[in-house]
Amino acid sequence: MRIFYSTLFLFSFFNVFGQVLAQSKANKDTRNFRYEIEAQGEGVEGTYLVKVWTYSRSPKVSITQAKKNAVHGVIFQGFAGSGRIAGQPPLCSSPSAEVQFADFFNAFFANNGPFLKYVSISGDGSVAAGDRLLVGGEYKVGVVVSVRKDLLKADLVEAGIVKTINSGF
Repeated sequence: MRIFYSTLFLFSFFNVFGQVLAQSKANKDTRNFRYEIEAQGEGVEGTYLVKVWTYSRSPKVSITQAKKNAVHGVIFQGFAGSGRIAGQPPLCSSPSAEVQFADFFNAFFANNGPFLKYVSISGDGSVAAGDRLLVGGEYKVGVVVSVRKDLLKADLVEAGIVKTINSGF
């Protein structure tokens, strides 16, 4: 019986350790926020529906990081339009805001951080065959997500990171 419990403990330990290691690799792969973001379609009011192309050595890592990259893109990069779908400027117009508010954004984009309340995978979360490309030894994976931009902007205004139109007057 003791051998059974010892074996069970070891399998549990290696499973948890493997998950931590995978997330560590995910963070390393995306610490520089290497992604592309584009308009995908009309989202419900107050949201953006975007496709995020994430670069990583593992396609599974790319999928998990797509949410983080989508929120980062909406805040700092904005995205170009596609066809009749209008592009959008970034919520934060200050190029130095990410550095200026580094403590806030480090906590915000931490594993399972607050950024998760603003984003969800669109559809069933599966990736179409044409949205998984092998480019120069790493994967470029496209994932469609919905970003709750109104709530995100309101919270960034409350935190003093984004200014409202009325704040300049």
